[in-house]
Amino acid sequence: MAQPTPLMPHATASWLVDNTALSFEQIAEFCGLHILEVQAMADDLASSKYTGRDPVHSGELSHDEIERGQTDSNYRLKMQRAPVDVSRTKGPRYTPVSKRQDKPDGIAWILRNHPEISDAQIGKLIGTTRNTINALRDRTHWNIQNIVAKDPVTLGLCSQRELDAAVARAAKRTNAGEGADEEVGETRDDRASLIAELRAERDAAVKVAAEAAQEAEAEAWLTAKRAAEAAGEV
Repeated sequence: MAQPTPLMPHATASWLVDNTALSFEQIAEFCGLHILEVQAMADDLASSKYTGRDPVHSGELSHDEIERGQTDSNYRLKMQRAPVDVSRTKGPRYTPVSKRQDKPDGIAWILRNHPEISDAQIGKLIGTTRNTINALRDRTHWNIQNIVAKDPVTLGLCSQRELDAAVARAAKRTNAGEGADEEVGETRDDRASLIAELRAERDAAVKVAAEAAQEAEAEAWLTAKRAAEAAGEV
């Protein structure tokens, strides 16, 4: 089983390049990066400059482990303490960027098959906002012509257990005649949920852009290196 990578791999690699005598291969392998990315950092060719993150301070590496690696270039650095997974207990559901385009399809399916589920419940189940739900219900969504109702469980937007729980809760509320009271109570968190979702999308977009920039930098470095080698041969 592959060991986990540091919480901030690029920043950690930058620190190891500047503060240790570890090989590029060792740093790249420990941080889960391509060796060209590490070489670009060392040669100061990377356009994005990272503030180094000390893995010893975070507990991910120890001084002894670094010494072992510096003594033996074939030694594989071992993660001393894996990064702690961050769990979300409040706020809207976070959906990976790759699945966000499926959200409207999942919402449309719920609106068609379970109209008893409140907008607030849909928002928590799918990780969306009332504006999106209303746009789909009113068919004013900007992409309404391409939206096809699909089971959100099949799309991976929620689990079958979560969907069943939402349906059961909605049915119980309807039978008890508590719909209006619950809806009023749940709207209190709607603005906070919208803000949190927008922040999550912004952070995800920044991460994707940074990864794309790193890939471009590595490719540019490799191209420049090949060109230099070709010129030397001539």
